[in-house]
Amino acid sequence: MEAAATDLRFEEAAAVRDQIRALQAVLHRQYVSSTRDSDVDIVAAVVERGELCVNLAMVRGGLHLGDRACFPHSAPEAEAAEGLAAFVEQHYAEQPLPPRVILSEYPIEDLPEGINGGPPRNEMERAWVEMALTNARLAVLARRQAKSRSSGRLLALQEALGLPEPPRRIECFDISHTMGEATVASCVVCVDGAMRKGDYRRFNIEGIQPGDDYAAMRQALTRRYEKVATGDTVAPDLVLIDGGKGQHRVAREVFAELGLDHLPSVGVAKGEERKPGLETLFVHGPSGPHDLPLQLGMDHAGFHLIQEIRDEAHRFAIVGHRARRAKTRGHSRLEDVAGVGPARRKKLLAQFGGLDGVKAATIDDLCRIDGISRRLAEMIHKALR
Repeated sequence: MEAAATDLRFEEAAAVRDQIRALQAVLHRQYVSSTRDSDVDIVAAVVERGELCVNLAMVRGGLHLGDRACFPHSAPEAEAAEGLAAFVEQHYAEQPLPPRVILSEYPIEDLPEGINGGPPRNEMERAWVEMALTNARLAVLARRQAKSRSSGRLLALQEALGLPEPPRRIECFDISHTMGEATVASCVVCVDGAMRKGDYRRFNIEGIQPGDDYAAMRQALTRRYEKVATGDTVAPDLVLIDGGKGQHRVAREVFAELGLDHLPSVGVAKGEERKPGLETLFVHGPSGPHDLPLQLGMDHAGFHLIQEIRDEAHRFAIVGHRARRAKTRGHSRLEDVAGVGPARRKKLLAQFGGLDGVKAATIDDLCRIDGISRRLAEMIHKALR
């Protein structure tokens, strides 16, 4: 039954894409002469299986700049015209209004004043509306497929880890540094099987022995989950730790100290020769820790979700670490020298071609810069070494 439903979804998607290609061929033949120098928005709304989708297509100077599908919150019985009117009112309260807005539905009594909106007036505009409607239907279909895929991965993960419910909110932590320099911890968040970037966090790690990943993980977890312990923020359903048994043990210690020992967690250890697909999981769930490491098959849907979240945490940590390292290497040591303000720093960097040139300069070289005394030159020379 599931395979048949999947085939049906793919057939439905293929049919919609064929319709789009046919419409694109019509538009390609007509848009140059029909819409030259036109600035138009096309707003189309559909309700499919109780889900409202509004598609906005923008034409500027006669060129189609792309579509954006939106899924406004609405009651299941909401009609397309009602949803379209609400979208138009909110969108153009915040965005510039083009000379003309073409609408798939024409709820004239609900349109805000000042909006020159109406139905299509010619073959070209009808083609644009049909394209926008088709894109809206395809967006609904893609959304349903994504939800189905995400639901399947969460259910597979629930079963593999022995969780009472599918883990709707998953948080994952990783540590990044270069030989202990500029250590950054990342926390990425996955909600209902999709990454939620607005909830991501980075932690600049301070006051630890350089290269001590255990201490870095402890600091990041403590800073994040102190707020959970006090009820100031939401708790996750599952915590992933990018690291082996030792890193995971640190996480369990932090949770115990904060009174959060009930939180399920998984340590994700790299496999042999760090090959993807060979990772080992160390699980602490409702029934307690697993005595033996857990390895899921490379084709396991829940394992794919863990890999995706772990890889995103790794990426987010590296980006933060590189930015912090660049800032540290580029400026901080020179900025920390008493008496070297923005003006003198600018002179030094300009004269010597950057920080490396300042570091290579002798005390006598530094003294030749206007405003740099010998005592200050000695301080700069010492600070950069």
